[in-house]
Amino acid sequence: MSAHRKPGDSRDGTGLCLQVKRASCGKRQRRQYMTRSPDAFAHHPELREKIIDPMNSFMRGLSVDMLRQRHPELAAAWDWVHSDEVREQTRTTALSGRYGSDLWVFAYGSLMWDPAFRFAEVRRTKVEGYARRFILLDDKGGRGSPDAPGLMAALDEGAGCEGLAFRIAADDVDTETEILWRREMIGPGYEPRFVTARIDAEDVEALTFVANHATDVIRPDLSRAQQIRYIALGSGILGTSRSYLENIVSQLDVLKIHDPDCMEILKEVEDFIGGRASEALNEARR
Repeated sequence: MSAHRKPGDSRDGTGLCLQVKRASCGKRQRRQYMTRSPDAFAHHPELREKIIDPMNSFMRGLSVDMLRQRHPELAAAWDWVHSDEVREQTRTTALSGRYGSDLWVFAYGSLMWDPAFRFAEVRRTKVEGYARRFILLDDKGGRGSPDAPGLMAALDEGAGCEGLAFRIAADDVDTETEILWRREMIGPGYEPRFVTARIDAEDVEALTFVANHATDVIRPDLSRAQQIRYIALGSGILGTSRSYLENIVSQLDVLKIHDPDCMEILKEVEDFIGGRASEALNEARR
């Protein structure tokens, strides 16, 4: 897979290209979303074609019940996922006293190109005290499996993390956070937290999802070699760990955000894959 793959080119859980699905969804659905949020991209027009329309996102309909029906091969993960009751309790607790006003959500991973929730505004932002770290081991079936574990990003302690802040309008907070929770809190890998996000010269309180070190899927102990191997080889129903990293780098590039760690990891992943290909070719020639 090319390192130049754009965010809209990633594949959904049905194996269909989201770019194709978006292009064929029809003008009526696109107008429905854009009419609801006509100025969402006013500050970042360069993102208009780089963020999947939430109304046509596979992730918007994601649920444990849907996964059970479509992907029985993921049965080993069912004991890991949260029950609906537990998931809703974490949402109720996190959002207590916050209904009635707009809600900012900080995105540092796949939410940057596929938020799946409706938003009224998107802005570039930075959160101090945290960093994007590839420490979330995925062997549950998303972008990795027990046979080919993958690795994804989690927000952890660090010197600062740049990404996107999405503003959900007050009237949409209950509906859209329910969708967000089904995706980010499908299991105990993350925990919801409010952080301070800087937008231009203003600080806003933003909801985000940080590494839950009490769970065994958060692996800060991984060596660099293990990280590279998992990202290079991990694959699941949402695609590969490599394409996930490529999409992060691509979206950061659109925003002119320089993340040297992501760039270096991607280069090492490409070198690793290139090395394996060379070894296979040499073996075949013997």
